[in-house]
Amino acid sequence: MDDVWAMLFAERKEFAAFLESLTTEQWDAQTLCSEWKVRDAASHVILGMTQSKGAFFKSFVMNGFNFNKSMSHDAREFGRRSPDVLLKEMREHLEDRSLPSGVKAPNLLGDTMVHQQDCRRPLAMPRLIPEDRLRVVLDAMKGVQPILGNKKRVAGLRLRATDMDWTWGEGAEVRGTGEALLMAMNGRAAAIDDLSGDGVAAFRARG
Repeated sequence: MDDVWAMLFAERKEFAAFLESLTTEQWDAQTLCSEWKVRDAASHVILGMTQSKGAFFKSFVMNGFNFNKSMSHDAREFGRRSPDVLLKEMREHLEDRSLPSGVKAPNLLGDTMVHQQDCRRPLAMPRLIPEDRLRVVLDAMKGVQPILGNKKRVAGLRLRATDMDWTWGEGAEVRGTGEALLMAMNGRAAAIDDLSGDGVAAFRARG
């Protein structure tokens, strides 16, 4: 598990470095998450490091016991801060080992990775994700259910990465880079266009 934490710290540092490179306009760019700008996605990652269980539960109640609504609301509220403040907050907590309720370190690594890609893809600022890091996240996130719905999206399909040695499942095949498979299993429709195989139509229909 120490290896996973080291990967998470590295992922956070790379996300922070990416954010530092952005212009003011890019901080306000739309991400792959329809309700979030780049600043909101960054804020969500920061809250994953810093938000207390009490603060989360209060927001959960105030947002009608709806997990996704609560997460979206909190990210947008926190995201109103200036980029300098957000970056300072992220930098101060890069190596924190706190975990949100019910979340394990590999899934938090996955959440951080996916949201960094949510920002990078629309800005056409790709990166090469280390294979060992991506493998941990693919293994962890293929079965996440029910909030994210990943398990339902990949059921009955065989996923095969074309840029690394990673496969999973049985059924109609879906091929693509590890990053594209990760983003598609997390419901990012833009990534499905990067996939091929007999199982793509089923993947797309599941949203």
